[in-house]
Amino acid sequence: MYGQRLHRIDKGAGDFATAADVEAEKAILGVIRAARPDDAVLGEEGGQQGSVEAVRQWLVDPLCGTLNFAVGNMLVAVNVALCDGAAAVADPFSGEVFFTDGETAWVRHDGADDALLTPSPATRLVDVNLDPPFPSAPGFRAVNLLAHPVFVERFRPRVVSTTLALAWVAAGKRAAYVTDGGDLSRSVHFAAGIALCRAAGCVVTGIDGAPIDEAGHGLVVAADDETHGLLMSMMRSRR
Repeated sequence: MYGQRLHRIDKGAGDFATAADVEAEKAILGVIRAARPDDAVLGEEGGQQGSVEAVRQWLVDPLCGTLNFAVGNMLVAVNVALCDGAAAVADPFSGEVFFTDGETAWVRHDGADDALLTPSPATRLVDVNLDPPFPSAPGFRAVNLLAHPVFVERFRPRVVSTTLALAWVAAGKRAAYVTDGGDLSRSVHFAAGIALCRAAGCVVTGIDGAPIDEAGHGLVVAADDETHGLLMSMMRSRR
């Protein structure tokens, strides 16, 4: 459906889905149902299917970057995760699939041999999510981080508006990723990317520095401790 004029299904607060989101989720659910008919699924478009107490729970975000896709921007991700830490993130335009069994993370490109994901801060590129809402304001505002003199000196900002950026941190294409938000530990948007980054050895916390499965908000993922520490010190100073 890429490049077509797509009808927008309003979700409120400026959010929407398209027929591409709905059909992609149906395709993913078809694969899961064929292999694991008794598993539960939480989908971005279809909601909860099956018991939330099921032994196996899938989290599905069929098209992360819907606005990008709808306007002809190729920055999108397809996110599928199991709550036990296994996950896959697909970039449908590059042909890359990033995946993890919960312990190790790899990338596969157009069916080629799998390569281990290796985080690196070398690019100095930091993706910052600037999409509203901003639940941590005024204590934390992403725009303030971008204006911090240390950030200007050490990093270069990027805004791709899709969680594909998380896979890029795991793969060494980004030094870090920062987003504000609520509890992300079971989010269909972030679960797969978080699982990849953890398995690859990235530093993963909330914007307060706490583990994301505890009280806290937002997400800071960095390729190494030094990058994470720098970002946290800047964020705290801006508060």
